[in-house]
Amino acid sequence: MTQAGRLPYNVLFLCTGNSARSVFAECAMNRWGQGRFKAYSAGSHPLGHIHPVTLATLQELKYSTEGLRSKSWDEFARPDSPVFDFIFTVCDEAAGEACPVWPGHPATAHWGVTDPVAYVGPEEKQRAVFMKAYMELDTRIKLFLNLPLDSIDSMSLQQRLDDIGRS
Repeated sequence: MTQAGRLPYNVLFLCTGNSARSVFAECAMNRWGQGRFKAYSAGSHPLGHIHPVTLATLQELKYSTEGLRSKSWDEFARPDSPVFDFIFTVCDEAAGEACPVWPGHPATAHWGVTDPVAYVGPEEKQRAVFMKAYMELDTRIKLFLNLPLDSIDSMSLQQRLDDIGRS
């Protein structure tokens, strides 16, 4: 399962561009995990910048955006990287890619969310699409945080992580 007794649990959210969904998840997990979890985000093919509407959405929700950046998952596959307890893909493209080998046998699940960056249309609707993506991830993270991680077996945990991804 996880590295029992070691807090915080390290969580990595993966996407392709690391400019919206995985960044939303990183921020929400760090907020709601309140020291029990340390979240990171990365992309298989990072865009090199956080989408401006991602930043605007986070600021509207009273998150600090200082230090956020689009980065490659290769940064987290190095020997000196954090050992992850949980890795979640939040886009279908990253879920289908060959990922690096993650040490420590982290629990993994796919929590796919529609890519708000792909939306093309009026700015007001674009902001709503980004907020919807944030809210879907926020809800899944809150469900995850309510799991009894100290007392759940690996098979039950995997089933619950998969169920959260389907919610």
